[in-house]
Amino acid sequence: MRTRPVLVVAAATGALLLAACGDDDDGALEPTTVEVRAVDYGFEGLPERVAAGSTLTLTNESDDEAHEIVALHIPDDVDLSVEELLDLSDEELSELIPDEPPVAVLVAPPGEDGFAAVGDGTFADPGRYALVCFIPIGADPEAFLAAEGDGPPDVDGGPPHFTEGMFAELVVE
Repeated sequence: MRTRPVLVVAAATGALLLAACGDDDDGALEPTTVEVRAVDYGFEGLPERVAAGSTLTLTNESDDEAHEIVALHIPDDVDLSVEELLDLSDEELSELIPDEPPVAVLVAPPGEDGFAAVGDGTFADPGRYALVCFIPIGADPEAFLAAEGDGPPDVDGGPPHFTEGMFAELVVE
Protein backbone atom coordinates (compact mmCIF):
# COMPACT_ATOMS: atom_id res chain seq x y z
CA MET A 1 0.00 0.00 0.00
CA ARG A 2 2.88 2.43 0.67
CA THR A 3 4.26 2.16 -2.86
CA ARG A 4 1.13 3.54 -4.45
CA PRO A 5 1.37 7.08 -2.95
CA VAL A 6 5.08 7.13 -3.77
CA LEU A 7 4.32 6.30 -7.43
CA VAL A 8 1.62 8.98 -7.56
CA VAL A 9 3.99 11.58 -6.10
CA ALA A 10 6.77 10.50 -8.47
CA ALA A 11 4.45 10.70 -11.48
CA ALA A 12 3.15 14.11 -10.42
CA THR A 13 6.69 15.41 -9.86
CA GLY A 14 7.78 14.13 -13.26
CA ALA A 15 4.81 15.82 -14.94
CA LEU A 16 5.64 19.12 -13.22
CA LEU A 17 9.28 18.89 -14.25
CA LEU A 18 8.34 18.22 -17.87
CA ALA A 19 5.96 21.17 -17.87
CA ALA A 20 8.61 23.45 -16.34
CA CYS A 21 11.27 22.43 -18.87
CA GLY A 22 9.11 23.34 -21.84
CA ASP A 23 9.08 27.12 -21.27
CA ASP A 24 7.03 27.71 -24.40
CA ASP A 25 4.94 25.00 -25.94
CA ASP A 26 5.56 26.53 -29.36
CA GLY A 27 9.36 26.74 -28.87
CA ALA A 28 9.33 30.52 -29.44
CA LEU A 29 12.45 32.44 -28.56
CA GLU A 30 12.38 35.49 -26.31
CA PRO A 31 14.28 38.71 -27.13
CA THR A 32 17.64 38.80 -25.41
CA THR A 33 20.99 40.57 -25.42
CA VAL A 34 23.72 38.46 -26.99
CA GLU A 35 27.30 39.28 -26.02
CA VAL A 36 29.43 38.45 -29.07
CA ARG A 37 33.20 38.14 -28.69
CA ALA A 38 35.40 39.01 -31.66
CA VAL A 39 38.61 37.01 -32.00
CA ASP A 40 41.15 36.86 -34.82
CA TYR A 41 39.23 35.92 -37.12
CA GLY A 42 35.81 34.89 -35.96
CA PHE A 43 32.81 35.53 -33.74
CA GLU A 44 32.26 33.58 -30.52
CA GLY A 45 29.09 33.37 -28.44
CA LEU A 46 26.83 33.98 -31.42
CA PRO A 47 23.80 31.68 -31.58
CA GLU A 48 22.32 30.57 -34.90
CA ARG A 49 18.90 32.02 -34.03
CA VAL A 50 17.51 34.85 -31.92
CA ALA A 51 14.08 36.37 -31.41
CA ALA A 52 13.10 39.60 -33.12
CA GLY A 53 13.91 42.41 -30.71
CA SER A 54 17.20 40.81 -29.64
CA THR A 55 20.31 42.97 -29.40
CA LEU A 56 23.94 42.13 -30.13
CA THR A 57 26.86 43.66 -28.29
CA LEU A 58 30.51 43.24 -29.29
CA THR A 59 33.66 42.78 -27.24
CA ASN A 60 37.02 42.53 -28.99
CA GLU A 61 39.38 39.94 -27.50
CA SER A 62 42.16 40.69 -30.00
CA ASP A 63 45.23 42.59 -28.86
CA ASP A 64 46.15 43.90 -32.32
CA GLU A 65 43.14 44.18 -34.63
CA ALA A 66 39.96 46.24 -34.54
CA HIS A 67 36.87 44.19 -35.38
CA GLU A 68 33.33 44.94 -36.44
CA ILE A 69 29.99 43.32 -37.08
CA VAL A 70 28.25 44.71 -40.13
CA ALA A 71 24.73 43.23 -40.19
CA LEU A 72 23.15 43.03 -43.64
CA HIS A 73 19.65 41.72 -44.29
CA ILE A 74 19.51 38.85 -46.80
CA PRO A 75 16.31 38.96 -48.89
CA ASP A 76 13.89 36.06 -48.33
CA ASP A 77 14.21 34.87 -51.93
CA VAL A 78 18.01 34.45 -51.68
CA ASP A 79 18.94 30.94 -50.56
CA LEU A 80 22.74 31.21 -50.80
CA SER A 81 24.79 30.90 -47.61
CA VAL A 82 26.73 33.90 -46.34
CA GLU A 83 29.94 32.23 -47.50
CA GLU A 84 28.51 31.79 -51.00
CA LEU A 85 27.36 35.42 -51.05
CA LEU A 86 30.83 36.64 -50.05
CA ASP A 87 32.34 34.63 -52.91
CA LEU A 88 30.24 36.50 -55.50
CA SER A 89 31.55 39.40 -57.56
CA ASP A 90 30.26 42.87 -56.67
CA GLU A 91 28.08 42.79 -59.79
CA GLU A 92 26.57 39.37 -58.95
CA LEU A 93 25.99 40.42 -55.34
CA SER A 94 24.26 43.67 -56.34
CA GLU A 95 21.79 41.63 -58.43
CA LEU A 96 20.78 39.61 -55.35
CA ILE A 97 21.11 42.03 -52.47
CA PRO A 98 19.57 45.51 -52.66
CA ASP A 99 21.83 48.44 -51.89
CA GLU A 100 20.48 49.17 -48.42
CA PRO A 101 22.26 50.47 -45.35
CA PRO A 102 23.29 47.87 -42.79
CA VAL A 103 20.84 47.04 -40.03
CA ALA A 104 23.66 47.54 -37.54
CA VAL A 105 27.38 48.19 -37.41
CA LEU A 106 29.19 47.42 -34.16
CA VAL A 107 32.87 48.36 -33.91
CA ALA A 108 35.34 47.33 -31.20
CA PRO A 109 38.92 48.55 -30.75
CA PRO A 110 41.50 45.94 -29.72
CA GLY A 111 40.85 44.59 -26.23
CA GLU A 112 37.76 46.74 -25.66
CA ASP A 113 33.98 46.70 -25.64
CA GLY A 114 32.42 47.84 -28.87
CA PHE A 115 30.13 50.69 -29.75
CA ALA A 116 27.31 51.08 -32.24
CA ALA A 117 28.27 53.06 -35.36
CA VAL A 118 24.96 52.31 -37.11
CA GLY A 119 21.79 51.39 -35.25
CA ASP A 120 22.03 50.06 -31.72
CA GLY A 121 22.60 46.37 -32.44
CA THR A 122 18.89 45.48 -32.21
CA PHE A 123 17.31 43.20 -34.81
CA ALA A 124 13.67 44.27 -35.02
CA ASP A 125 12.65 42.36 -38.14
CA PRO A 126 12.64 38.60 -38.71
CA GLY A 127 14.81 37.21 -41.48
CA ARG A 128 18.33 36.08 -42.35
CA TYR A 129 21.28 38.36 -41.73
CA ALA A 130 24.89 38.26 -42.85
CA LEU A 131 27.28 39.33 -40.07
CA VAL A 132 30.59 40.35 -41.59
CA CYS A 133 33.86 42.00 -40.56
CA PHE A 134 35.08 44.09 -43.50
CA ILE A 135 38.12 45.62 -41.75
CA PRO A 136 41.34 44.96 -43.70
CA ILE A 137 43.79 42.53 -42.13
CA GLY A 138 46.62 44.49 -40.54
CA ALA A 139 44.80 47.84 -40.69
CA ASP A 140 45.95 50.33 -38.08
CA PRO A 141 43.13 50.32 -35.49
CA GLU A 142 43.67 54.00 -34.68
CA ALA A 143 43.47 54.98 -38.36
CA PHE A 144 40.34 52.86 -38.81
CA LEU A 145 38.61 54.37 -35.78
CA ALA A 146 39.67 57.94 -36.67
CA ALA A 147 38.46 57.76 -40.29
CA GLU A 148 35.66 60.17 -41.09
CA GLY A 149 33.00 60.34 -43.75
CA ASP A 150 30.04 58.30 -44.87
CA GLY A 151 30.43 54.61 -45.43
CA PRO A 152 33.22 52.27 -44.41
CA PRO A 153 36.62 53.78 -43.61
CA ASP A 154 39.21 53.57 -46.38
CA VAL A 155 42.36 52.42 -44.58
CA ASP A 156 45.46 50.54 -45.67
CA GLY A 157 45.75 46.84 -45.02
CA GLY A 158 45.30 43.44 -46.55
CA PRO A 159 42.13 41.66 -47.58
CA PRO A 160 39.06 41.99 -45.32
CA HIS A 161 38.81 39.89 -42.17
CA PHE A 162 35.92 37.91 -43.68
CA THR A 163 38.42 36.32 -46.10
CA GLU A 164 39.88 34.58 -43.03
CA GLY A 165 36.46 33.36 -41.89
CA MET A 166 35.14 36.30 -39.89
CA PHE A 167 31.52 36.07 -40.98
CA ALA A 168 28.37 34.36 -39.77
CA GLU A 169 24.69 34.01 -40.47
CA LEU A 170 22.05 34.98 -37.94
CA VAL A 171 18.39 33.99 -38.26
CA VAL A 172 15.98 36.34 -36.51
CA GLU A 173 12.58 34.79 -35.77
